[in-house]
Amino acid sequence: MGHNISMVLRIGHLSTMYHTSILIMADRTLSGSIPFQVEWTLYGTGPAIVDAFKTGEIDLAYIGLPPAVIGISQGVKIRCIAGGHIEGTVVASTREARGIDEGGTLREVLGQFRRVGVPGRGSIHDLIIRDLIDRFSLDTEVVNLPWADMVLEAFVRGEVDAVCGTPALAAGVEVYGGGRVVCPPDTFWPNNPSYGILVREGLLRERQILRSFLLVHEAASEFLRTRTEEAADRIARFVGLVERDFVYRTLSISPHYCAAITEEYMRCTMTMAQRLLQLGYIERIPEAEEVFDLTIIKEVHPGEAHYRC
Repeated sequence: MGHNISMVLRIGHLSTMYHTSILIMADRTLSGSIPFQVEWTLYGTGPAIVDAFKTGEIDLAYIGLPPAVIGISQGVKIRCIAGGHIEGTVVASTREARGIDEGGTLREVLGQFRRVGVPGRGSIHDLIIRDLIDRFSLDTEVVNLPWADMVLEAFVRGEVDAVCGTPALAAGVEVYGGGRVVCPPDTFWPNNPSYGILVREGLLRERQILRSFLLVHEAASEFLRTRTEEAADRIARFVGLVERDFVYRTLSISPHYCAAITEEYMRCTMTMAQRLLQLGYIERIPEAEEVFDLTIIKEVHPGEAHYRC
């Protein structure tokens, strides 16, 4: 691939270790395949990334679809051009807490908690837990914090009874909080879009740029899926603050990685948009065409999706 595209792509990302952003930064073979300069900027939550799009700070980002839908409903001109991962929300608590694996129903498991820590109001994890609390008429309080690390710290200090967030947060509860997963990722909303690749609408004209990036994103997704141990090793060495086994556990909790956008992925996103309206996050539901642009990903990933491989 020739390095002949003259631009700087400003990418917003999260600290989430199973997003391809971290692997691309960690692996020179992957990053070296991008034929233009990239500027990576770390944000704490998906809603913070939407704000960055709003102020023109970034061109492309890794973000859960619910906060993207909130932004689109408010007039932020962004579009989802690729998937990345599905079913990335997990609930973890103490080892003494009752779990789904012990035969507890979802209502029973969530109903035992007084306070659940969740990163970012408007994040996909926030929507999922509030949807369940509303559906089951529970008295559980949701405690939103701006960074996942702060949610873990709140759990370790006993300020929340459980956490709802990414597999990385759940792994943190296991390793640093002596806890365990009580609601695995397949407990909630099948095919829920834990993250996708969003771009500002003006960038959709730059098809060569986006196609080049999505080719690398798909290659990194395959790396996570098929060479998980090697990916964990590279990510751990790049991050420098976590052990390889911690990264491997994070990657293995919900191993559904792919760049494709499936009908189920879109359908779940739009159903979530309905719940966002009902729960008061948005005042209108965007049309699917406002949320998704499939033209480039269909070229990059024309075959069947790999989320269930």
